[in-house]
Amino acid sequence: MNLSITLVVVIATVLVSWLAFNNPKLLDRLILWPPAIDRQKQYDRLLTHGFIHADWMHLLFNMITLWSFGAVVERVFVARIGAIGFLGFYLSAIVVAILPSYLRHLHDARYRSLGASGGVAAVLFASILFNPWSKLIIFPIPLPIPAILFAVVYVGYSVWMDRRGGDNVNHSAHLVGGAYGIAFTLLAVPESLGHFLRQLGVSA
Repeated sequence: MNLSITLVVVIATVLVSWLAFNNPKLLDRLILWPPAIDRQKQYDRLLTHGFIHADWMHLLFNMITLWSFGAVVERVFVARIGAIGFLGFYLSAIVVAILPSYLRHLHDARYRSLGASGGVAAVLFASILFNPWSKLIIFPIPLPIPAILFAVVYVGYSVWMDRRGGDNVNHSAHLVGGAYGIAFTLLAVPESLGHFLRQLGVSA
């Protein structure tokens, strides 16, 4: 019986998030807070922030998305770069996705960020390369949406909201995570581009 890396990540994230919900000190230690990295060299925060969430809704949305699309990405990646490679992809996506925000707020003691959204966006966009016509159901819209259409809307909305600001959501991490997911997939599975184009009816 093969162990699902996606399931392990989901369980670990739910467990750590739940512990942090009930332990403010743990939350403060794991959250991305630039001064702690700059002054105390706690570089692990670049990763650990991806295992805690603001509330249950934030956590459930990320984990349901990760579980829904992680399986197909895991299957392809494990066959190509192994289980450790897939896990490394997800963990590195969390770090890469937050780097622009971290550098932008390097000396901002008021800035904090948490959540797995960067890593989840990487998995989601990798899965779109494999199956652009898969269907997503996005609450509160009751109708399934083609993944490729969702990707276009998602990118446009994230760019707009990142420029607008004010909603306490790190849209930059979503964008960077999604871009990293595509770039990593094209490097790990080069033929995925041709497959994606054929799925869209474009000659590769």
